[in-house]
Amino acid sequence: MKKTILYLFTVLYILPGFGQPATHYVDPFIGTGAHGHTYPGATVPFGMIQLSPDNGEQGWDWVSGYHYTSSTITGFSHTHLTGTGIGDLCDISVLPVVGEPADTAKLFSGFSHSTEVATPGYYKVHLDKYNINAELTTGLRYGVHRYTFPASDRAMIRFDLGFAINWDKPTDTYFKKINDSTFVGYRFSTGWAKDQRVYFAVRLNKPVKELVLFGNGQITNTQEVTAQKTIACLMFSTLQNEKVEMKVALSFANIEGAMNELNQCSKTNFERTREAALAMWETELSKVKVTTSDENLKRIFYTALYHAYQAPTVFNDVNGNYKGVNGKVEHSDRTVYSTHSLWDVFRAESPLFTILQTNRVSDIINSYLDFYKQHGQLPVWDLAFNETDCMTGYHAIPIVADAIMKNIPGIDVNLAYEAMMKSAMQNIRGTDVYRQYGYIPYDKAGTSVTSTYEYAYDDWCIAQVAKKLGKTTDYNTFMKRSQSWKELFDVSIGFARPKTSDGKWVEPFDPVYSEHDFGKAAFTEGNSWQHSWFVPQDVQGLINAFGGEAKFIKKLDSLFIISSQITGENVSPDISGLIGQYAHGNEPSHHTIYLYNYAGAAYKTAEKADQVMRDLYTSKVDGLCGNEDCGQMSAWYVFSSLGFYPVNAASGNYVFGRPMFNKVELSLSSGKKFIIEAKNNSSKNKYIQSATLNGKQYSKTYFTHKDIINGGKLVFVMGPQPNYKYGAEKKDRPF
Repeated sequence: MKKTILYLFTVLYILPGFGQPATHYVDPFIGTGAHGHTYPGATVPFGMIQLSPDNGEQGWDWVSGYHYTSSTITGFSHTHLTGTGIGDLCDISVLPVVGEPADTAKLFSGFSHSTEVATPGYYKVHLDKYNINAELTTGLRYGVHRYTFPASDRAMIRFDLGFAINWDKPTDTYFKKINDSTFVGYRFSTGWAKDQRVYFAVRLNKPVKELVLFGNGQITNTQEVTAQKTIACLMFSTLQNEKVEMKVALSFANIEGAMNELNQCSKTNFERTREAALAMWETELSKVKVTTSDENLKRIFYTALYHAYQAPTVFNDVNGNYKGVNGKVEHSDRTVYSTHSLWDVFRAESPLFTILQTNRVSDIINSYLDFYKQHGQLPVWDLAFNETDCMTGYHAIPIVADAIMKNIPGIDVNLAYEAMMKSAMQNIRGTDVYRQYGYIPYDKAGTSVTSTYEYAYDDWCIAQVAKKLGKTTDYNTFMKRSQSWKELFDVSIGFARPKTSDGKWVEPFDPVYSEHDFGKAAFTEGNSWQHSWFVPQDVQGLINAFGGEAKFIKKLDSLFIISSQITGENVSPDISGLIGQYAHGNEPSHHTIYLYNYAGAAYKTAEKADQVMRDLYTSKVDGLCGNEDCGQMSAWYVFSSLGFYPVNAASGNYVFGRPMFNKVELSLSSGKKFIIEAKNNSSKNKYIQSATLNGKQYSKTYFTHKDIINGGKLVFVMGPQPNYKYGAEKKDRPF
């Protein structure tokens, strides 16, 4: 009943006098072109199911299963990654066809983008080869397919459990008939995540007259099959334009969990599921109401917010069960999340959740702690509760620290601190030599510079929690470790650079050189120009290392105006969205624009933020200049368009930039509201002239998390020329 009321409330928005709902502005096709790596299919906020088309092509630009340049569809699978750099998932592939049962490894149909429709929680396309309209929608743990068939006595829905993309491959698959409309099975696979297990239960709204099963290429003439690769052909007759609905429920624990979910959603249908999905999205997206006459700006913004809420994903089933790190079935009475791209999302997406998804944060943190209890370390990049060990740093730590420092309830702080300490004292991923030398030597471990800088930041985060808990010795230890970046910053040239274990700089040194092989690289997916700025815990120390404010600003200016040429024989493809050597298409650059504020040049931050938002975020399919990375690319835009950004993601401070909207209203979980208003705002008036906070003059170029969650109003006065005095005094700068 609540879902129906919520949907009716959503619909009222589109009536005269109500304006358009937030969901009206979302375009799931944004980011499906270029290197955005997003998917256009149906999901709900943080949903377990991502029901989306797969083109059947392999390669870097098909890591979500779909790329806008393709013109074929080989199936609709139920799990997808959003915007990552590695292909995996795409479990339980389904394709409606007309024809004879066959074990053909790859069936596909052509399609036209003109027949595609994608809105929050809904996807539609026409399969030209079979003259079938396919529609998809989802609940939290189940998906609904609706296929409109032509008249045929050989209509078929075909499950291909052997379908895989890129790194993924099936290891064991199973399909079984329960009755003439209900089926169950599983797909186990290995790939980026080494132990993936997906269980499913299927129910159609009409009986299947024949089930044809293939195991490893051989027809079985049975009602169930176990094989490395299983294909199941569900056959029936259809009338012209007959609609066949099919529900597929998932569990990452067992078939029982999938069946219980299927039974719980038995009374709903396609339309009601679609309405509920839309209502769920409207509830989440309408927590932010933006005012602007620029409709295109709304499309970019609300699509960014939509992308930010696609990960992490619910992982435990309706019974509370899930596959743990060690392969055992685990249980939790709260929501457990997986798909944690921590190297990316700690920077902006996680701080965004503390504002707009506050009630979800403790479950996310507790999911990390569950991982810790099962694995002995906090996750680095958790996919399906597998440690992929992907990327550098131990960046669950700043997310956990941020939640603790913001006093998010529902977290065992002592357990969290224990987990943080354990991760920081591990002897893998270069941490042993990091502690031994005070930096990571180039001859001892790969990505030595980036890892040193990132460990130093994570250690600062531990120090803040230690201070909060009164652990003075730990605080002093980790504050000292947080200065490790200085060991690899060459003050004579103003660049971070690799050093060997005997204390010598590695020669030759080229600040624009990139090496994508992590074992050989000094920098992760970048070069020295891009990584030398990552000292968010000690920006004043970085300014001093550059030789003072004037030299710091000059060097920062140079970042944006020098040649964008990258040298090297194996340049990282992630270096994209270039303005000079600033690479907005990859996360290490995301905070850099805002560093001008720390040197008293806030107006330069406004200029650069405006340029990036207008040039590198658009409403086209190629509207993202780099991988979405589970929402971080979009979270940067959400924050920046509001007018501020968390440079140090665990500090509780937000640094001012350039607000894009005339007015923004944030609805907080407490019931309070925080309003941001930009007077005289326009495309030309991009500079903050002055500000007030809750009616009082406010000269600082940052404010705090408490300022937001207490509710209130921040007003910027905008102008066409810089106010060089604004934020120039040291007392007004971020610290």
